[in-house]
Amino acid sequence: MCPGTADAATVRGGCKDLEAGGLVVSAGRATRVEPDGRRITEKLWSLTPAGLEAAAVVLDRVAREMGGTAKAAAASGAKHAVKVTDTLAAFLQTPPEPTVPVVRRGAVPAPAAAPVERPPGLGPIAAWSTEVPLPVTWSFAAPGRGSVRADMVFTAPHTALPLLFVEVDNGMESPPILAEKIARYRRFLARSVPQTGRATVGGDVALWRTVWTTPAAKYRDAHPPLAIVFTKKMAPAAMETRIREAERLSVQEWRGHWHTAGTHSDGTKDGYRDYTGVVPVIVTVLDLLEEHGPHGPIWRRYGRRIHETLADALANPDDYHAYSVREEKRRAADEAERQREEREHQEERQRRDAAAGRCRECGRKVYPDDAQGTKAAGGLCDICRHRADHDAEQARELAERQAAAEADARLDGPLGWIRALRSGGR
Repeated sequence: MCPGTADAATVRGGCKDLEAGGLVVSAGRATRVEPDGRRITEKLWSLTPAGLEAAAVVLDRVAREMGGTAKAAAASGAKHAVKVTDTLAAFLQTPPEPTVPVVRRGAVPAPAAAPVERPPGLGPIAAWSTEVPLPVTWSFAAPGRGSVRADMVFTAPHTALPLLFVEVDNGMESPPILAEKIARYRRFLARSVPQTGRATVGGDVALWRTVWTTPAAKYRDAHPPLAIVFTKKMAPAAMETRIREAERLSVQEWRGHWHTAGTHSDGTKDGYRDYTGVVPVIVTVLDLLEEHGPHGPIWRRYGRRIHETLADALANPDDYHAYSVREEKRRAADEAERQREEREHQEERQRRDAAAGRCRECGRKVYPDDAQGTKAAGGLCDICRHRADHDAEQARELAERQAAAEADARLDGPLGWIRALRSGGR
């Protein structure tokens, strides 16, 4: 919390001054192991209720937004509370402030240390609260059974990430318990209460919206996201197993429902996932968060198998909005294809009109690709050709009838009696 301090004794002295004023209290110690194997024991300090109120004044925040004091954490060694502190520091990525070391008499001043470069953080610290109760039943002041307590809550109403709940997992709970905790987050976020106030018209509102303000369009369907930071040191394979097991057991809390929208003109099937009422869950490990910061490609969204940045992990490329964008692109492509075909058809008609001749009988256009049409003068259109064929057929039939009549007349002449005798004899 004091990144520019050169010596831990300075922090201890400040905490003792705050302790004299009743703003902090020490109730235990914690032990940690350095990368080189050394065990370091540190004294733990916790804010008193008066200290929490004083901190709220300094940060210009409402005291109830500050979270809890974790007053029992130090007495038990504060393993979880220390990990929460480490996780908050990794989220903030506060750069060390420059200091001017005191030069002892006769000593050579040490050269100024180069500034430490850190990745962008998610802050400021005033946007964070710790130990925040989320009541599934009863109230925020007195949560009922089955409620959950968020390790940290990030609130920034006018940013791309207006609200984020953070759960710190230090490996003390089994994956089924962690999955159940995700389910309790969902139950809290789904809880609604009657609207009150003169400006309301009745109906219910989500309980969490009575505490945290977010844009109306944000989280209209899906709940605010939950980030889980795994802090326990373990082999990569063991960590992967733990993460995937919690993912499998909580699938109903974050997956949503897939809707198939049918087969499109290009033969592809498409649809969208409805995230209404589910909790987007993103996970990472503390080492990656400390090294790359919260905006680095360290997050894995439950339901995916790749590491993404914070913004990409929280995006929903398969939701209805993304589907509607794809559908609009398809409609635009279909309309462009229809217009292209219409232009080609129009150009073809213009070419045929330019190459057409005139019927010698009626003057109608005769196109080059007609069955009998020709660009040469004297060509017949289909109508005149059919009429000419019909007239020729009728003339042929008339000629045949006339020939038959003439033949019959010849038989009925002087030799007709011979034909009659022959017919009668038979």
